Amino acid sequence: MSLRLTSTFHAALAASDRPLAGMWVCSASATVAEIAAGSGLDWLLIDMEHSATSLESVLAQLQVAAAYPVTPVVRVPWNDSVTIKRVLDVGAQNLIVPMISTAAEARAAVAATRYPPAGIRGVGSALARSARWNRVDDYLATATEHVSLTVQIETAAAVEAAAEIAAVEGVDAIFVGPSDLSASMGLLGQQSHPDVVAAVHRVFDAAHAAGVAVGVNAFDPLVAEAYLDAGADFVAVGADVALLARASEALAARFVAARTESRDSY
Repeated sequence: MSLRLTSTFHAALAASDRPLAGMWVCSASATVAEIAAGSGLDWLLIDMEHSATSLESVLAQLQVAAAYPVTPVVRVPWNDSVTIKRVLDVGAQNLIVPMISTAAEARAAVAATRYPPAGIRGVGSALARSARWNRVDDYLATATEHVSLTVQIETAAAVEAAAEIAAVEGVDAIFVGPSDLSASMGLLGQQSHPDVVAAVHRVFDAAHAAGVAVGVNAFDPLVAEAYLDAGADFVAVGADVALLARASEALAARFVAARTESRDSY
């Protein structure tokens, strides 16, 4: 049996003649993930770090996304080999590992995604969706070809080590997180501060010098456009929960607050 897999994020980036636009799915809802998967965006970031998303929810979201021409990427909560093993085993092909600040941490993340002798991923293909329960010929020998690893740079220390991180074999892409980066620089909540933007650009330069794709999180459309103009290969431009929050607030402003103010003016 041949494995019917989505294109890896690494392959999608390499094949595209433009930057890839994606969004976060933080609601832990397979229904929301399916709506987002059919939106026309290039990739989805299924988040386990800052949401209630469980392993079972990741599985359901991967299953619904598989019906659409979108690349799902799962962010694990931490650089933990056990968590990475389990997320890979339920069929995730594309991982983001957060808070990578050194080349050693990047190497540990790579090792967690690979079977021995190249890494430390535990072997359970007979039990796992990743190998379709051992229905996939030569899965153990070819598994690395079907996994893409993105590491997230989110600290000032990581910016300083960006060149070394990008040079780690097995790191397919780098994703910059301006929120935590700004906090680590003493600029909490100031993702668009010139010093933060300059640090993001430094990571862009280091990644591209190493021949590695680089992306950034930017919910503000103007900021996202600026990063695209600066050479970002992929950008996360929104999140399901943020879109719902702003849209519901707009409804409340139009149909509750405005009419309450109108009534009170009489």
